[in-house]
Amino acid sequence: MGDFWPGQAYPLGAHFDGAGTNFAVFSEAAERVELCLFDGPGPDARETRLTLPEVDGFVWHGYLPGIMPGQRYGFRVHGPYEPERGLRCNPSKLLLDPYAQAIEGQIDWDQACFGYTFGDPWSRNDADSAPHMMRSVVVNPYFDWGDDRSPRTPYHETVIYEAHVKGLTISHPDIPERLRGTYAGLAHPVMIEYLRELGITAVELMPVHQFVHDDHLIKRGLRNYWGYNTIGFFAPHNEYSASGQTGEQVLEFKSMVKALHEAGIEVILDVVYNHTAEGNHLGPTLSFRGLDNQQYYRLVDDDPRYYMDTTGTGNSLLMRSPHVLQLIMDSLRYWITEMHVDGFRFDLAATLARELHEVDRLSAFFDLVQQDPVVSQVKLIAEPWDVGEGGYQVGNFPPLWTEWNGKYRDTVRDYWRGRPATMPDFASRLTGSSDLYADDGRRPLASINFVTCHDGFTLHDLVSYNTKHNDANGEGNRDGSDDNRSWNCGYEGPTEDLEVLALREQQKRNFLTTLFLSQGVPMLSHGDELGRTQRGNNNVYCQDNELAWMDWARLRDNFPLLDFVQKLARLRRDHPVFRRRRFFKGRPPADPDTSRLSDIAWFTPDGREMNEADWLAGFAKSLQVFLNGEAISEPGRHGERIRDDSFLLIFNAHHGGLRFTIPPARYGDTWLRVIDTADPLLVEETSGRSYKAGETIAVDARSMQVLRRV
Repeated sequence: MGDFWPGQAYPLGAHFDGAGTNFAVFSEAAERVELCLFDGPGPDARETRLTLPEVDGFVWHGYLPGIMPGQRYGFRVHGPYEPERGLRCNPSKLLLDPYAQAIEGQIDWDQACFGYTFGDPWSRNDADSAPHMMRSVVVNPYFDWGDDRSPRTPYHETVIYEAHVKGLTISHPDIPERLRGTYAGLAHPVMIEYLRELGITAVELMPVHQFVHDDHLIKRGLRNYWGYNTIGFFAPHNEYSASGQTGEQVLEFKSMVKALHEAGIEVILDVVYNHTAEGNHLGPTLSFRGLDNQQYYRLVDDDPRYYMDTTGTGNSLLMRSPHVLQLIMDSLRYWITEMHVDGFRFDLAATLARELHEVDRLSAFFDLVQQDPVVSQVKLIAEPWDVGEGGYQVGNFPPLWTEWNGKYRDTVRDYWRGRPATMPDFASRLTGSSDLYADDGRRPLASINFVTCHDGFTLHDLVSYNTKHNDANGEGNRDGSDDNRSWNCGYEGPTEDLEVLALREQQKRNFLTTLFLSQGVPMLSHGDELGRTQRGNNNVYCQDNELAWMDWARLRDNFPLLDFVQKLARLRRDHPVFRRRRFFKGRPPADPDTSRLSDIAWFTPDGREMNEADWLAGFAKSLQVFLNGEAISEPGRHGERIRDDSFLLIFNAHHGGLRFTIPPARYGDTWLRVIDTADPLLVEETSGRSYKAGETIAVDARSMQVLRRV
């Protein structure tokens, strides 16, 4: 093997420099750390063990000349195994490098992967886990990025498409079969052209960090499809690689990012820094637990055998540990600088703010992000809740952050299913949720608006089912949320009733139109534009099959809906009044060159400006909103002053049709109807009808119309 040089304590992980590889791993608990090198894949590979020669600041390190990309490796840690003190070192367990940039294989869940013997959680199991474990892989850091650069799309011009790497492409007939379900499949020209025509500006990819398929799912013939079970925070998930070669997933991922950037599409990663795949005290020993259990995980104060869990997954990372914070920040910087991603959506982000018990927006993690010159410059999106006490934190993240606006989802669903007394909340969500974000200096762009996402019903199922139907998950339909705020339009599940089907399609258009024309940043869940269904399952986390995948055959049957979404995206893109950078003020702008009309005005169906009694009328479900395009006095992207069309949005969530009176002439003499959710074939300028001020307009039950001032 040659000489083992001392090497460097930084950077952590395995780094190839062209002549050899430096290895560095943190462990304060260790008494000795062995580097384990494997001469091939599989359980029969020959293992060579070398003791890391140096340790500085609890970082064990060494440099081996001649170790090239593709080398498989792991660590073994010699140290105390005392679960009652929170120490779980055991050199019989092969450990993944927390900083591994590529990982080969999956674990097979043999008993050897666990630190104890089944049936006795406080025993010690000294069986060798190496034949049953994944392996870390040394990667080639060199890649020709050419002239790649981030699109850096401003938030107010951003439209997000939440997607699953495998589910999006696995059944696409025009993508070569060997590329389907992979990073290369997502980068295929057919897929990129589809995304461009859809009008999105960013793909938000569900977890692509290396994750683990849970034992209890595999035993039931299921898999961890969503991937919220991370074990490698630097490694692209190997099952999404088309090449199937060790370490090639890194190059394939970079090629995907480069191709999307060339099309002007940003790449945002859904990241899971709140817990790991090692679970609770009954989980396997795969990496962090065997390296330094006390430093990586939150343990119960008076009984460190057990783990604090604010994530619902068995463990939570210790957010007051400088080593955990370093791991997260190093990972974020790596994905930005080396993989060229454009932002992150943080799963259960409230857990990242828990240094002790309470969620603290001034926690060290947010301080680090705020001052970091790399991480602070990309898109940072929080899922602003976790399952711990006080975990629902919508509106409470620091100014640098945007948030998945769960209140937007709930309110818009309530409004369109006809729930009474929702209009004040609906108006706030439509205009950017100033009640949540204005008090700390944030703008409408802090609100990531969505009606559906991976977690819950698809849009099609939202209008087709009153209750969840999760029997396929094998948990007695107990899993998944019961608070769906859905309405099946009169019949549960599939039906051939044409009236029910027509109403469902209309409700889809209502939701989509509201989403795209609300202030804030719209997020579309992949497949909603094609009517994707999960047959009433609102928790397909374990369904790696046709139930969760995109059904591209539906494209033929749902082209009108796809065309409607493309039209909405163009309307939003072409008219800044739908994507303002600042909140409405409800009064005329100060700029003397603009109209003296208020920047926004609210009207009853009879054309009268709404008063407090109108807002508080619990039975009312209809209103008109005037958006003053001339009141946009902020600079555009290139410094020019924006002047835009004015629009009238007419909402009718009643179960019956209504006649609305167009507001007085001072708001506009003539209006052209550009969208009618009751008429999906309406095309502006060719079939849109014009209306005069004071004229009445018929609006069908449970529908909305959009009028542009001529």
